[in-house]
Amino acid sequence: MKVQINKIIEILKEIYPSLQEPIVTEVAREGNPFFVLISTILSLRTKDKTTKEATQRLLSVAKTPNEMLKLTQEQIAKLIYPVGFYNVKAKNILEICKILVEKYDSKVPDSIDDLLSLPNVGRKTANLVLSKGFNIPAICVDIHVHRISNRLGIVKTKTPVQTEFELMKVLPKQYWIEYNDLLVPFGQNICMPISPFCSKCKLSFICPKIGVKSSR
Repeated sequence: MKVQINKIIEILKEIYPSLQEPIVTEVAREGNPFFVLISTILSLRTKDKTTKEATQRLLSVAKTPNEMLKLTQEQIAKLIYPVGFYNVKAKNILEICKILVEKYDSKVPDSIDDLLSLPNVGRKTANLVLSKGFNIPAICVDIHVHRISNRLGIVKTKTPVQTEFELMKVLPKQYWIEYNDLLVPFGQNICMPISPFCSKCKLSFICPKIGVKSSR
C-alpha cells in the first residue's frame, strides 16, 4: 500500500498544475494563520470563487482579530455575502475573534485542542489551519479527501473523521500537509461524486473505482 500511495501522490502532483488551486492554499501563501482561519470558515458550503471574493473583501477591511471586532455582525455579513450561511459565519467570526483577543493575545493558537475549542471550528478547519497556517503536519479531510481516499482503496471508512485517523496510520507524514491540496481540485474537476471522468483520469489504471456505479 505504501508503494501505491507514493505512486498516487506522484501522479496527483503531475495533475495538480492543470487544475484550479484551492482558495485556502492561495491565502496560505501570505503566511498568516488568521487569514487561513477566516478563509476556511468562509469556504464551508461555499464555492471557491465566492469564497475567494468574500475573503478578499473582508480581509481588505479587517486583517486582525482586533480590527475584526471593530465591525458589527451586519457589516461582516454584508462583506462576505453571498457565502453560505453568511449571517451565522459573521456571528462565529466575531465570537472567535473575541476569544482570540481575550485568551490568546490576538493570535491564532497552534494546538488542535485549542483550535477545536473555538466556536464552530471542527476538525477540518482546525487541521487546515495547522497545516496551511503553521506548516504543522496535519491531515485535513473534507468531502473530496474522504470520498477519493475510499474510492482509491487507501482507507475503508464511513465518515471524514474516521478517514482522518485511518490516513494517519497509512499516509506517510511527508504527505499530510499537501494531501488535501492535491485531492480537492482533483475531486472538483475529475474524480467527482457522481459519474467521475475515469476515461481521462491518470489514476484510472491504479484505481479500483470502489463505489463508482457509472463514469465518463
